[in-house]
Amino acid sequence: MGDTCVGSHRVKLAIAFAREDEECRLCRHERGYRRASLGWQLIAKPPKRGGNAHPLAESLCLCPPPYVSRVIRLIEENSALIARRAGRAIQITAVTARDRSKDRGVDLSAYRWVDDMGELATADDVDVVVELVGGSDGPALTLARETLSNARALVTANKAMIAHHGSELATLAEERNAALKFEAAVAGGIPVIQGLRDGAAANRIDRVYGILNGTCNFILSTMEREGLDFAEVLADAQAKGFAEADPSFDIDGIDAAHKLSILASLSFGSQIDFGGVEARGIRKLLAADIAQANALGYRIRLIGLAEIDGENGSATIFQRVQPCLVPLLHPLAHVMGATNAVVAEGNFSGRLLFQGAGAGDKPTASAVVADLVDIARKEVGPAFSMPCAELEKLPRAASAHRVGKTYLRMLVADRVGVLAEITAAMRDAGLSIESLIQTEASNDGSALIAMVTHAGAEQAINDTLAALAPSDSLLGEPMVMHILGE
Repeated sequence: MGDTCVGSHRVKLAIAFAREDEECRLCRHERGYRRASLGWQLIAKPPKRGGNAHPLAESLCLCPPPYVSRVIRLIEENSALIARRAGRAIQITAVTARDRSKDRGVDLSAYRWVDDMGELATADDVDVVVELVGGSDGPALTLARETLSNARALVTANKAMIAHHGSELATLAEERNAALKFEAAVAGGIPVIQGLRDGAAANRIDRVYGILNGTCNFILSTMEREGLDFAEVLADAQAKGFAEADPSFDIDGIDAAHKLSILASLSFGSQIDFGGVEARGIRKLLAADIAQANALGYRIRLIGLAEIDGENGSATIFQRVQPCLVPLLHPLAHVMGATNAVVAEGNFSGRLLFQGAGAGDKPTASAVVADLVDIARKEVGPAFSMPCAELEKLPRAASAHRVGKTYLRMLVADRVGVLAEITAAMRDAGLSIESLIQTEASNDGSALIAMVTHAGAEQAINDTLAALAPSDSLLGEPMVMHILGE
């Protein structure tokens, strides 16, 4: 078996994809789970020695349609260009999946079939395993551990596995001098991992944030355009295949939280801490929230934000996924549909914006093959920008002291004194109102009050809501959304 360090003459790749009992979700929008595995062979550009070829092999293992077909087509259609850029050609050598007879939309008969996915980690014709099985644990994690333990490189699109076990896998990769690459795990075809790890390597980044889930952005954009409530748009998105039958992973912010924890580690040089991400999704949003936000000069987006609080020696890390009001002048307010966008703020580079297709078969195939090209070039490096021993374990920042503007929406009984009751609670908590909209009473005797506060501590919002909680003037749980700072 060859090794993937600089100077090696052999790089063999293997790519593993999702379980047969799961749909290929990334092709439908966001989640990177696949159903099959392919083995590949990368053949080095032969030296010109009297015209005799000197093949150097790399083998992989890939996913079912549309990812198998897309990756195959990408490598076939761009084979000459890839070989010139990577210094090696890519050739498929083996395939594995649960059901050998299943039609995957591409002819796999020319490739060696492997029944046991675990064999890819030890096969003599495999140097790199591309894991696209999905899931934070189970077969995917077992394959990843075995691959790296056997000093083979690992390419993965599995954001959940990296978020939960990235530190362990990166340490194992360093110990075995193997590459660990995961460009496709965050934001699909957008090269944000490489951009942060390499392009912004000289910068101190204290803040990274963005739109990290295409399903949620599709839903929010449609709510804006059509004026419909969340439940209606979600049902339509499910019918069209843009959202899962069980969409909780996306709409409750978990998918975005996985991605945010990875971006934070890369940006800050900190140990990955998925457990420290506060996550709240979009399922409680109303069409009225979208309308009121627009009237106040904002658009609502599900934002994942991570930043460093404090100075060196006392730094803490804050990570949160939540719907936010984004000012119309901010570039993220104009990210529509299933598009993803990531903003990183470097102390010398300034604001960096990465934007593009966050999921889908073509963008994901592009990201997977880009990692393979890096490995073929011997451009490996530490998985999280620096050696694992250099990654800081940062304490989690508390949110109560954070200061900013906040949007509050309350459904209240339409009667005299309700607004005075709300403003008194805000006064006692030290909050003041920047702008306010109150709708006319509906047939059921309720009215909607939406407001944006002046900048204040989040604890003041908590105190206001606690004071109002016993009141029978409130007819439902208030909606709280923070304003994304300029």
